[in-house]
Amino acid sequence: MTADELLKLNLPDKRTELVRGKLVVREPAGFRHGAVANRLARVLSNYVEEHALGLVVAAETGFILPGAPQTVRAPAVGFVSRRRIPDPLPTGYLETAPDLAVEVLSPDDRPREVAEKVADWVKAGTTLVWVVDPARRLVRVHRADGSETELRDDEVLTGESVAPGFACPLGAIWSR
Repeated sequence: MTADELLKLNLPDKRTELVRGKLVVREPAGFRHGAVANRLARVLSNYVEEHALGLVVAAETGFILPGAPQTVRAPAVGFVSRRRIPDPLPTGYLETAPDLAVEVLSPDDRPREVAEKVADWVKAGTTLVWVVDPARRLVRVHRADGSETELRDDEVLTGESVAPGFACPLGAIWSR
């Protein structure tokens, strides 16, 4: 399958990605997943807009990653810096990786699949990947240089070099 075929595919109530030419179909995310992704997207988006840093995209926005066969990944939240946003905005997938990709774990996520997704983001040029685990109330921060940090509920998530000055206490993103 190609990215163009995926874009035209209509599978109602399913989440889809293209991983090295193969269609991956998953059930819709649960309510907690959506609430956490929305809170984090809102806080990040407000900061990004206030500082004119770029664009934050909502859940399941597709990005074509380099390589063959084609891969289209869709983070729960994505951020693309202003200098990398094409004008006009594409109606289809953006043909580059986001600067920041946020993956919010669902109960059915498997560690190996999450690790593969993080590796795909980093290999494609994503500078920062946040893997948000609502069940354990922690975030794993993966960086392009291969370093990784685990943040707990009472710590602060920062935008580092991707969104300088952004800071969000983790306690602010969990469902209440």
